Order: sequence, then structure tokens, then C-alpha cells
Amino acid sequence: MIKEMASKCNSFYVNERWLGGTLTNLNTIRKSVARMSQIDEMEKNGKMAELPKQEASALRRENQKLHRNLDGIREMSKVPSALVIVDPSRELIAVQEARKLKIPVIALNDTNSDPEIVDYPIAGNDDSIRSIKVVLEYLCEAISDGRGSSKSAGDSKMEMNAVSA
Repeated sequence: MIKEMASKCNSFYVNERWLGGTLTNLNTIRKSVARMSQIDEMEKNGKMAELPKQEASALRRENQKLHRNLDGIREMSKVPSALVIVDPSRELIAVQEARKLKIPVIALNDTNSDPEIVDYPIAGNDDSIRSIKVVLEYLCEAISDGRGSSKSAGDSKMEMNAVSA
């Protein structure tokens, strides 16, 4: 659902696990994305078949892990202008990175989350898929509307983050 909503409003997303340094150490993340693209290219042009079985298998496992963690931010070349987080208590590292970079955080806060750690808390159940979907649909619509009225719509993207339920 996170991937679907993010692609609908042309935003980056993380729907598995937040990797520490995703925002604060973007150069390293870009290198990992380049590695992922390199392995994809090897698979595409047949060079993977020329490798020994164990080496090819290790590369495929590495590529699966890279895709799982980095697919949603593959094209991200600079930090997003805002962060949408579904469970800020679970994704505290993302909140801390956004704080460090002074990126506004919009978060779906449940009763177990501290609303003080985010800029724009939205009260709601962060465990219910339907609740998350409703909130993300409204946010996606607002992002799309905001981009439609801004002159530099292609320059800034928001990032949606959630742990898959």
C-alpha cells in the first residue's frame, strides 16, 4: 500500500526497514543503489550466467536485499522536503535523521507514540491497514495538489515511510 500511494503521488518510499544514514549519509546510499544497478545489468546482459554458481547465487542474494531496502529511493538524489512516517515510535531513526537535517515530519501517531517528536502528528491507528490507507490517500492527494500549484513540482519529492504490516 505504501508503494502504491507513493507511486501515485510521485514520491519516494521506504516500506521495509529504515536504514540508518538514509538521509544523513546519502552518498553511501547512492553507492549501494549503483551496486544494485550494476548487478541488475549483469543479470540482464547474461554475465551472471558466466560466473560460478556460488558467486552468482551470492550476487542474487545481495541484489534481493538491495532491492528490498532501496527500490523506493532508487532515484532519490537529494534529501526530501518532508517525511511521512506511519509509526514514529518504531521508526525513531528516521525521525532522528529528519530532525538532524531539519526536515519536517508528518506522522500517524497511535496512543503509544510521542506526538512531541514530530512536527505534524496525525492521530490514528498505525496498526490498522484501513486507517493507514485513509490517511495516506489524503496525504497523497494533498501532495499532488501542492505539486500541481507549485512551479518547481519536479524538484521536490516527499518521502513516505512505513513498515509493511
